[in-house]
Amino acid sequence: MGPASWWRCALLALLLVTPAAHSALSQLPQAPEPELRALLQRTVAESESFQDRFDAEVWLLDMSTRLQRYVPRADDRLTLLRLVHREASKAGLKPDLVLALIHAESRFDRFAISSVGAQGMMQVMPFWKAELGRPQDNLTDNATNLRYGCTILSYYLKKENGDLSRALARYNGSLGKNEYPARVIGIWQDIWYVKP
Repeated sequence: MGPASWWRCALLALLLVTPAAHSALSQLPQAPEPELRALLQRTVAESESFQDRFDAEVWLLDMSTRLQRYVPRADDRLTLLRLVHREASKAGLKPDLVLALIHAESRFDRFAISSVGAQGMMQVMPFWKAELGRPQDNLTDNATNLRYGCTILSYYLKKENGDLSRALARYNGSLGKNEYPARVIGIWQDIWYVKP
């Protein structure tokens, strides 16, 4: 029995015991799509993103100033920002959008764990490690978490033909609801957005 099946059975048993467990059942991850699994396998197996040194300095300084209230140490901020820029760029995402998603998901806490078990800054579900045959991956490692999270969001954005609200809802497991996408987009526009 795979991890997703096990969780479904466990929550179904809870559902029979407590009515409150019904809402938890709707939060269960769906079986991953084979195309997304293959994309994650390729991306996770790969291991810089700025084309121009001046652009790098401007972006890093701007974002470091914005990030300071969440990540106090300058070297930690710059390390994180380089990782975000690299992984977002590899996945074809705007780095400032990824910062907004991280802000919404974990407020930049690499050790964050959600009520359904999602881990790290981008709140990646641990079943992905088993799906990819990579049980050794540490989802609290920022580089690993960003690689997984950016790949997943990019996949959903392509699947939804560029519809950011629907892609964010898929990422969050709330397709059909607007609260989560509106929150991420609001944070992006209010705090992290960078004009092209």
